[in-house]
Order: sequence, then structure tokens, then C-alpha cells
Amino acid sequence: MYAVTATIAAPVQPTEVPERVADAVRELFPNADLTVTDDEVRGTTHDFDAFRERLYEQEILDTARAEFERNRTDGGFSFDLKKQAAVQGVVNFSVGSPAELGDIHVAVDVEEPSVDAFVAHLAPETRDGRPIED
Repeated sequence: MYAVTATIAAPVQPTEVPERVADAVRELFPNADLTVTDDEVRGTTHDFDAFRERLYEQEILDTARAEFERNRTDGGFSFDLKKQAAVQGVVNFSVGSPAELGDIHVAVDVEEPSVDAFVAHLAPETRDGRPIED
């Protein structure tokens, strides 16, 4: 059983429609509990199923795992996603400078099992592009 909470935050620029930014977040985290204001979309979720499915569908498990490890803490990890890609339901990690319109920031707190185990669940190690079965 997983006891995990993600806090999600995305800025809303004056040129953007707040509900469209919320829709981008919902494309990857459909069960997120969101609060939408004129300048930010903020929320939480405990459900990573849809996000995990996208990682598998897009065959980006190695990239995702590397990104999770790069931003790891003792109690979790964080990552940034491109809003434009998220609108299409595509996971595109933001590395380097933030996008002009800002990124979707996801901070994941892992209570159970462990950070290593949850990262392995989301994005297991692969061999020849396929998850390694234990």
C-alpha cells in the first residue's frame, strides 16, 4: 500500500485561461483536488495511476526515474512538467530554464513504503527499454 501525497502548483499567466491550466494538470493527474485562481492552479493528489500509465505509454521510464532521483530528498522528490505538453496528456519534464509561461511543479511526499520503492513503482529500471521483472 502506498501513502503518498503530491502537491501540485502551476502559475497562470495573464495570457492564459485558468481553467485550461487546470485541464493540463487534470490530463496527467485526473483525480487531483484543485483550487483554481486567476494567477495559480494548486492542488493535491494521492493517485498516480494515470501519470504512471503515461510514463509506460511514452516509454520514458528511464528519463522519469533519472528526473525523480535528481530532485530527491529524504522524504520524497519533485519534478517540473511543461504545461503545453500536459494539455495534450503528454509527460514532458522541464529541465533547465522554466518555460516562458511557467511549469507545473509537483512535489511528492512519500510516507510508505520508501522513496526508493515508490520511484521503482512509478518508473522501474529497464533493460532494452522494458521494465526489469524481479
